[in-house]
Amino acid sequence: MYHESRHVSNSRLLGKDTAPSGTIGRQPWYVVQSARTIADSMTGAAATGSVQGVNPPNTNRGAQHMTIRAKTPAETYGPALTRARQQFAECDPVFVAARASVSLQRLGSGERHFSVPFFGTEYHLLWPTGDAQQVVDHGQADITTHILLLHYLLTADGTAMASNWIAFRSLPGGLGYDAAFQRHANLRLGQRFGSDGPAFGAAARVLAGERLAFGDVSFSFRALPCLWLAVVLHLADEEFPASANVLFDGAASHYLLSSHLIRAARTP
Repeated sequence: MYHESRHVSNSRLLGKDTAPSGTIGRQPWYVVQSARTIADSMTGAAATGSVQGVNPPNTNRGAQHMTIRAKTPAETYGPALTRARQQFAECDPVFVAARASVSLQRLGSGERHFSVPFFGTEYHLLWPTGDAQQVVDHGQADITTHILLLHYLLTADGTAMASNWIAFRSLPGGLGYDAAFQRHANLRLGQRFGSDGPAFGAAARVLAGERLAFGDVSFSFRALPCLWLAVVLHLADEEFPASANVLFDGAASHYLLSSHLIRAARTP
């Protein structure tokens, strides 16, 4: 088994103390739902649902009950998954494991699998096929999470944490995707938790969040072994509406490109 421990103490990041993490299965349903909102907003995984049977405005008097079916996630993201699988099959798994700080286990017939934790959920990615499944129940990863995990392994270059927080738009190429990121991450979190700081704190602890000293409430999250994110929440008051900001460690672009970070947040 190959494993390179590259965990950098978050004490180097301003004002942080560790918040106790919980087990999702032991939490009240509303805390679990809030935790999923945080995770989904930061990765966009919840934005993969398709809208079917949408009736457009009838501009043709002869047209009756015309419907348009939006593409399914598989139709939308299938080509991207195929390309990622092809690239993954060509990589050197030993080097990838070292650069991404994940474990690698040799299986029979020359196959190997990577163990990759994603927001606390462990996934196995099989090399060279690129199949991905959850370790706990062996369920297949949804397609956007699947792509995200493959791109993490393919992009990781072993760069150390920068230990400074930057906005998404400050990442290389991030400015062009910032409007979509604002809609699917910052605005969503602000609307959900802007008047309920305790709910945000409880949900953050389910995701093993670590407390920061920014805004009214803030936590950092280890989304992937070498990819840290933070959420800074400003609660609504009489003068200003609520707002939330998702920040990234300055080295984030060495582990996922901006287009990959926002990919899953783009509604099909």
